[in-house]
Amino acid sequence: MTTLAPEKLAAHRLDEISFGKIVQIREVLLRAQAKGARVIRFESGDPSFSVAPHVLEAITAAGKAGKTHYIPNDGIPELRAALAEKLRTKNKLTTITPHDVFLTNGAMHALYVTFGVLLAEGEEVIIPDPMWTEVAENIKLAGGIPKRVPVTAASDYAYDPAAIAEAITPHTRAIFVNSPHNPTGAMASVETLEAIIELARQHDLWIVSDEAYEDVVYEPNTHVSLGSLAGDWADRVISVFSFSKSHAMAGLRTGYLVTRSPLLKERVQKLLRCTINGVNSLSQWGALAAVTGPQDHLATMRAEYTVRRDLMIEALSGIPGVSPFNPRGAFYVWAELDQAIYDRLGVTDADQLSARLAQNGIGSAPGDAFGEHCINGIRFAFSCDTEMVRTGAGLLRAALTGEERL
Repeated sequence: MTTLAPEKLAAHRLDEISFGKIVQIREVLLRAQAKGARVIRFESGDPSFSVAPHVLEAITAAGKAGKTHYIPNDGIPELRAALAEKLRTKNKLTTITPHDVFLTNGAMHALYVTFGVLLAEGEEVIIPDPMWTEVAENIKLAGGIPKRVPVTAASDYAYDPAAIAEAITPHTRAIFVNSPHNPTGAMASVETLEAIIELARQHDLWIVSDEAYEDVVYEPNTHVSLGSLAGDWADRVISVFSFSKSHAMAGLRTGYLVTRSPLLKERVQKLLRCTINGVNSLSQWGALAAVTGPQDHLATMRAEYTVRRDLMIEALSGIPGVSPFNPRGAFYVWAELDQAIYDRLGVTDADQLSARLAQNGIGSAPGDAFGEHCINGIRFAFSCDTEMVRTGAGLLRAALTGEERL
């Protein structure tokens, strides 16, 4: 009997990419759910709402009409034109044309493409810390280096232009901005966005503006697209948007990136061709209906998210060792933890607390899933349905106060 020789593969940058703690926690919960246990899905940012009826009707109609063949690599012309109109009117990106818009397989793929066309080996991208895990991972996949700038509770998680300026080196290629911010729900002010644009202008840098949560914003806050403020630096801004959060189309995997740069447009077309060769055709016809059809579901979703947010904040408030931040946008509550809760519950850190919660059927995401400077943070998503939030908020409070043993 012969023995297989051990694998002989050179080290690869994929070996440095994590499997993601949120995914690992989700798997624990799904296994428990499959066995009939009650689980609370506070770990994942998947909107619970159904896709709007007119979107589903458009998908059905497209399928019946045989629109299931290869489509243009950049996106169907009708959708690119509609998105350009949306960007000009809603986002105030007044000079955008359909040729500046590129459809991607969700906003995560848009980030993969963006960093893939922008970065050379060893170039740095400044990002806030904490930050959604896949941002840093996609920078690394492109050969880049994420340069982390801490955002803290003391400043309501504001992305400080002065701290960004200190992080700039000769290797810096771009500044990454995410507003509303995942995981904290903080939002950048117009003054902050303008200061970041000025920094980019002074240091000849690009800006990547991730606006996936543009429609999940709570009063009295309003979303402002960074590119609308960029003036003569607008050609150096790459904007990323998603249908997953605004239109609850997460499973339909449709997003888009926007760039005015002629060179980047050529590179984007090549990378799209070599990765997906066009987003799912039926999803694009659904996206067209989403962007051109009725928008009243946006207000309905925001109102329901507001109810869920308030339930979560109420549940987490007043617990010794837990300091929740009231989010301005997105659908997460980020909380800072201190030694008091670790001692009370007999855990060593937020990571162990999150694991214990998962074992008891309550999802969360520990701070170290989002960066290097936030190990005492924890994120709870309230994108699951309102009844689950209502029930889960009570169970979570009982667990964190010690009323229910973990």
